[in-house]
Amino acid sequence: MNLPDDSAPPHESQPQAQGRPPRSGGAAGPPSPEPRGQRGQRGQRGQSTKPAQPRKGAQRERHEQDEGRRRQHERDEGRERHEGHERHEGHERHGQPPWPRQPSRRRIFPLPFGSVRVASTLGAVAVVAVALLAACAGLLGVIRHGLVGSAEHTARARADAVAGVSASGRLVDRLAVPDGEDSLLQVVADDGRILAASENLAGRAPVASFEPAPGHNSAARSLDLALSPDPHPHPYRLVAVRATTANGSGATVYAGTSLETARYTQRLIINSMIPGIPLLLLLVAAVTWRSTGRALRPVEAIRAEVAEITERDLGRRVPVPASRDEVARLSQTMNATLDRLEESMDRQRRFVADASHELRNPIAALRAHVEVAIAHPQLLHGPELLDDVIRVQQLADDLLLLARLDAGQTPERSLLDLSELVRATTARRPRGRVPVTVHAADPAFVHGNRGQLARVLDNLLDNAQRHARTAITVTVTDGAPAVVLEVHDDGPGVPEADRERVFTRFTRLDASRSRDAGGTGLGLAIARDIAANHGGRLAAAAGPGGHFTLCLPHAPART
Repeated sequence: MNLPDDSAPPHESQPQAQGRPPRSGGAAGPPSPEPRGQRGQRGQRGQSTKPAQPRKGAQRERHEQDEGRRRQHERDEGRERHEGHERHEGHERHGQPPWPRQPSRRRIFPLPFGSVRVASTLGAVAVVAVALLAACAGLLGVIRHGLVGSAEHTARARADAVAGVSASGRLVDRLAVPDGEDSLLQVVADDGRILAASENLAGRAPVASFEPAPGHNSAARSLDLALSPDPHPHPYRLVAVRATTANGSGATVYAGTSLETARYTQRLIINSMIPGIPLLLLLVAAVTWRSTGRALRPVEAIRAEVAEITERDLGRRVPVPASRDEVARLSQTMNATLDRLEESMDRQRRFVADASHELRNPIAALRAHVEVAIAHPQLLHGPELLDDVIRVQQLADDLLLLARLDAGQTPERSLLDLSELVRATTARRPRGRVPVTVHAADPAFVHGNRGQLARVLDNLLDNAQRHARTAITVTVTDGAPAVVLEVHDDGPGVPEADRERVFTRFTRLDASRSRDAGGTGLGLAIARDIAANHGGRLAAAAGPGGHFTLCLPHAPART
């Protein structure tokens, strides 16, 4: 219904309604039915001898003005939507987004390198490559150290043998080396003279100039030497050992062993690893790519399923893989979250539908009262109209309180005496149909919001007043660790099958289906939500009669 616009003065609309020309055609034919609010205006159009009714004419004129404004508003909205659509299409034609472009954060890796699969493969290849290079370096070092140590040990043994021969005076000019072995021997006196040498060093100057350090008997070096008949240098491990001659003068014995075996072994290892490492890395990349893809396949299935879920289709669930790994637990957690979301949406839809249904009748009654008041002011019944307004206001207050409780809003709480609260609440309430008896002598302290706990008691007493026959009793007992508030009435009580259903929103039992007698159906639901918000519980207990029990955590009194 479009209510009259208060901005249009009534003295402007009446002359316009009365000054309309009569319809052509006279009164021929049966009169067509006219909508409510337009009957009784024929006298203003010259079609009836009934006197004109200015009030109804003014109402119709205002109604038409409201209709005109509403249609103009709809045209304006349609024009805005059309212009917005054109702007959107224009932006798309010019390659621009219809919304302001937001500065995007730079990615560390551009796609597709931001993929988990690609990153895992690259990471595995990099780790294996570093491990292989480190292993190769370590292997080469160990092998070289072992071969060089073996050559040095052999050379030192020969140098010690030659030093012993020199000290005994049995040193000869040509020193013998084992056949088929690339070795060298040379004895150099302290004055630089060559006392003895092997065949491959015959006629050569001293092969080396280093000597053992003071306090040490030997020293070792790795040198590249060119020996006859081969002019190319080759690696040797050379050991210098101090010795004495038969006449007591000092000398240095140089013994060397070839390192060609060590160099050949190193070259062989390196040549084997150069083609082997890339092949091994390719194998690691292929295995990692395949295994990561198989591991991420359930995740992709979850993503695709979640992308298809909308607010209108919350019944779909993500697939749960057969494995008992983290992905399976993720799927189960996702499905549990979707279950809670679906339940919340269903509860919200039911709540909106019930609220709309509950508001429809009071608003329709208010509309009827207003229409009657406009058409027949003498028939206006003020108390009945006020009752409808109060009912709508109470329902709106209840809905607002439920919305706050659902949003988790926690009002300010303090330490209060529940016994004193019960006595004060029952004292301020108007005397009802059934008297209320209070048994709350001892203090019972709880932490809570005084207004909300008083609302719980008011709702319980309102429910008891509707069903009780002759008596209502309120009892408060402090049985630590809980404070218990009980409301008894001698009415029919709540059947066992309905003791949980009575706390559902907009629920009325068969005995109280009437909205006038049964209230809005939100009182007990609000009371239970407040109790739960205070860490307590409200339940319907067994009879006789109605019996509701509120348990709240006990709070110690201040000392």
